[in-house]
Amino acid sequence: MGARIKVVLACEVCGRRNYRTTRSSTPGTKGVRMKKFCVGCNAHTMHAESH
Repeated sequence: MGARIKVVLACEVCGRRNYRTTRSSTPGTKGVRMKKFCVGCNAHTMHAESH
């Protein structure tokens, strides 16, 4: 098993960084995208890995 990398998820609509999670550190993996609730938008929006 490989190590996990901590990532921050940011709303794609308003840019607010609302969530923290982990992802696989395997080379070649794409960034994380999830549909989550955004407090700033007051709606469910796509959240992507933030750098």
